[in-house]
Amino acid sequence: MATDTLKSNSGAGSVTAIRRILLDNGALSALIVLVVAMSLLSGDFLTTQNLLNVGVQAAVTAILAFGVTFVIVSAGIDLSVGSVAALSATVLAWTATSEGVPVWLAVILAIATGIACGLVNGALVSYGKLPPFIATLAMLSVGRGLSLVISQGSPIAFPDSVSVFGETLGGWLPVPVIVMIVMGLVTAVILTRTYIGRSMFAIGGNEEAARLSGLRVKRQKLAVYALSGLFAAVAGIVLASRLVSAQPQAAQGYELDAIAAVVIGGASLAGGVGKASGTLIGALILAVLRNGLNLLSVSAFWQQVVIGVVIALAVLLDTLRRRAGATPTAASTSPGSGRRKAGRLAVMAVCVAAVVGAVSFLNPGSSGTSTRIGMSLSTLNNPFFVQMKAGAQAEAKAAGVELTVTDAQNDASQQANQLQNFTTEGMKSIIVNPVDSDAVGPAVRTANTADIPVVAADRGVNKADAATLVASDNVAGGRLAAKTLADRLGGKGSIVVLQGTAGTSASRERGQGFAEGLKAYPGIKVVAKQPADFDRTKGLDVMTNLLQANPDVSGVFAENDEMALGAVKALGGKAGTSVAVVGFDGTPDGLKAVGAGTLYASIAQQPSELGRIAVQNAVKAAQGKRVDSTVKVPVKVVTERNVADFS
Repeated sequence: MATDTLKSNSGAGSVTAIRRILLDNGALSALIVLVVAMSLLSGDFLTTQNLLNVGVQAAVTAILAFGVTFVIVSAGIDLSVGSVAALSATVLAWTATSEGVPVWLAVILAIATGIACGLVNGALVSYGKLPPFIATLAMLSVGRGLSLVISQGSPIAFPDSVSVFGETLGGWLPVPVIVMIVMGLVTAVILTRTYIGRSMFAIGGNEEAARLSGLRVKRQKLAVYALSGLFAAVAGIVLASRLVSAQPQAAQGYELDAIAAVVIGGASLAGGVGKASGTLIGALILAVLRNGLNLLSVSAFWQQVVIGVVIALAVLLDTLRRRAGATPTAASTSPGSGRRKAGRLAVMAVCVAAVVGAVSFLNPGSSGTSTRIGMSLSTLNNPFFVQMKAGAQAEAKAAGVELTVTDAQNDASQQANQLQNFTTEGMKSIIVNPVDSDAVGPAVRTANTADIPVVAADRGVNKADAATLVASDNVAGGRLAAKTLADRLGGKGSIVVLQGTAGTSASRERGQGFAEGLKAYPGIKVVAKQPADFDRTKGLDVMTNLLQANPDVSGVFAENDEMALGAVKALGGKAGTSVAVVGFDGTPDGLKAVGAGTLYASIAQQPSELGRIAVQNAVKAAQGKRVDSTVKVPVKVVTERNVADFS
């Protein structure tokens, strides 16, 4: 009887211990559930290469989040870390390449830039009495603007000696993962073993009480935001190293991922709570989600919905954990409790490893029986690329192949992640529409190493081998736009140019071609150039503003139809009468405006045809058949006279 009772109590104790571990580590529980679920759903998930991919993809977000942890623990917020990361990387690349500064000094300047931005944030919060949200929001804009000013809107090649931070050791261990672990350990030491770490918790718990106890709150906040800037600079260097270039538009939106990682990891936005391990787990949850959803071919639009829901559920789990009483008890603080807790964690780790191993054994991976092609588009927030996707999907269906389409959201780093995932999945071939031709190079080289042919669509790939380039000639299209607009104006007049997103190859090439074409028409003067980011709403706003200073313009060239339609709206009755507007892409809405006479012309690239031909060549390359190195899709001028042929 006594023995039975002992066994029963022992079993109950084990269950209670596991339950306590799960309750005390809500984010860890969520991560375990996600890993097991993704392993069951995709045989490509639980492989060594893919798990390393997850680590690489989490690295930049985790490093940023470690810095943000300091700020959130002290009851602040930092929205500027993404911009500071981009600015620091741009400073490094610019000083090392354009200014001839020694690389070691350029790295110091980049780190100093991050710290300086953090000190400005801290000064505005501590001495300027600005709310942290407003102070760091201002720095977000200033940092991004300075990055664009320094780079002139174009990516800058990264020094080879620094690019090692984006590579691997021994051909398998990614350096970004090592940097992430090191920065995590530094964060843990600062939070738990230093005076400033204890100060953060005191300020976050009760700032007034901390001040009355003799803590120099203002100075401590300066140090906290400086640390956040330092970590952002390191993250920027790692990101640029992965892309082998400093992108002025890099890390957009990463500040939100960093904050989400910290909160998912158990930190409180009210301050006083947070730990490095929780932040790391939060970053891994986001990386596992994105990686797994890509492997499962989930629509890029639904991915955003799923990630938002999982973030909410993870935080809800943490809230339930707190309500369930997962707080330190007398038993947990008694002598020997540390050893018991470590023992329970070890048991938990063994159980998790057993479950993951079993799942891996039962689900060994993709069979590879069908032709699978991956397609990464620079963005699906543009009708041109939506049409390219539609043409590609129609051709894939007709050819009987499986096509997975992802949306890079104009983020070169996210596109690199997607291409890595395609390589891990063992796609037969990959189609990439690069966000940036240089930044996509390392990921394409990885596919080259795996003998996976890559087809470049609309934009070329630099410093890597592409089986073929299927594209229109953007430079030639720009020249054609210049001739079309000049002929309409009779070779004389003042015009406005609406530029696309700074740093993108499409904007650079179309603008270059247009400028070259205008040289033949000295009677035409460009009175203003402003970026409107390929967006219709921004095109409307920018054109409205430019008209205030230039009310007598006679022509407008917009580097895509979306901006052109915004300009048409701003011009009102002048569009198509006293002011000629020329767009680019030949989108459905653009063609309707051409037919209505409000848009004079559009340079049509036939995006559906681009997508269709890209898939045709990807299938040929996957079958080992010969493909041409370049396939040109004709660019045509669409006016009211011939628009019916395109509609």
